[in-house]
Amino acid sequence: MKRVLMVQPSLNPPGGGNSVAAWMIEALKGRHQVTLLTWETPRLEAINRFYGTSLQPSDFELRLMPRLVHAIARRTPTPMELLKDCYLLLRCRRLAPRFDVVISANNEVDVGPRGIQYIHYPKLSMRPEVDLRWYHRVPVVVDAYRWMSLRMMGFSVERMRRNISVVNSDFIGARTRALHGVETITLYPPIVGDFTAVPWEQREDGFVCVGRISPEKRLERIIEILSMVRENGRMLHLHVIGTSDDDRYTPLIKACVEANRSWISIHENLPRQDLAQLMTHHRYGIHAMDEEHFGIAVAEMVRAGCIVFAPNSGGPVQILGGEQRLLYGSVEDAAQKIQLTMDNPQRQKDLRDCLAARCTLFSAERFISEFRELVQEFESIASYLRSYRITTMGESGLRIGGSDRL
Repeated sequence: MKRVLMVQPSLNPPGGGNSVAAWMIEALKGRHQVTLLTWETPRLEAINRFYGTSLQPSDFELRLMPRLVHAIARRTPTPMELLKDCYLLLRCRRLAPRFDVVISANNEVDVGPRGIQYIHYPKLSMRPEVDLRWYHRVPVVVDAYRWMSLRMMGFSVERMRRNISVVNSDFIGARTRALHGVETITLYPPIVGDFTAVPWEQREDGFVCVGRISPEKRLERIIEILSMVRENGRMLHLHVIGTSDDDRYTPLIKACVEANRSWISIHENLPRQDLAQLMTHHRYGIHAMDEEHFGIAVAEMVRAGCIVFAPNSGGPVQILGGEQRLLYGSVEDAAQKIQLTMDNPQRQKDLRDCLAARCTLFSAERFISEFRELVQEFESIASYLRSYRITTMGESGLRIGGSDRL
């Protein structure tokens, strides 16, 4: 059994990073001695209900950050998040020599010795539409804040580069390689849920879109696309399913839904079983965020049996297997492809068959199996990193030098 230190700001829902971290512990429990270093006491009942795990207090040893520091951190504004992360890593580096492997699902980390870092989106780069909204600052201030935080806590980019870098999609792998000059391993996040197999003819001829109600999700674009399809004679309807993540954007979307309430419904904070029910009883799904890092909602809709349309950029391209009939570059392109699909039963069958073949790629079972292999072979992979090129783990299994499976 390896002594594993899991360092993560929180496991508590919501959040894709927290979900992956919880499933990492789920994969390792009972096989290795896991210690969790975190800011927040894990609310295991909520974690298990929200993420589909079955974690118990006995599955890991809990180490919380000092109470006084935690109390101060909780009262700091959002721009202090990176500084909090760096302080957590400073504590981690002091503990790391006692462990065989250190793991984080919080993007790039400096854990001291070589570790495993799961990168959802490189946090040492900047996404203007997202990061500037979260930090409420102009780019030069955000850059200065990041530099200050990393410098204060002794973050070493060189040590970070020695980690095994696991990414959630080839899209993020390319971004990470370009930014840091490191090799990456693609391991899709686990997509969980009980999706009942509802026959196609029993599903409603409508759409679902799932995700945070936030500007980068471009829900207004979805409404524009489907309005255009309706103007061409398809009496479809739309369910907007999500959680508010922007106090200014959510009212705008709600007003748009109200103006089109004859065919659009909005559902906030749905329980998982109700979400799955809506997805499995509709034929189509749609997504609109450009350069989405992975797209858990897209993968969920695929697993629920929906035909899903998404922008021709980012992680959803890989989820949808690069199928150009499902990927769009503009509002007009999306409307045309949707219209062609809804009018053609054979096209629907072909696309359903194509997507059904991809469902197992995003299963929790696959994530557990491949993550266990990654941890078990940690030392071997770390040594190979010095001289061999690592390809991807997502669809072909972990491979080194392009041929040998570990």
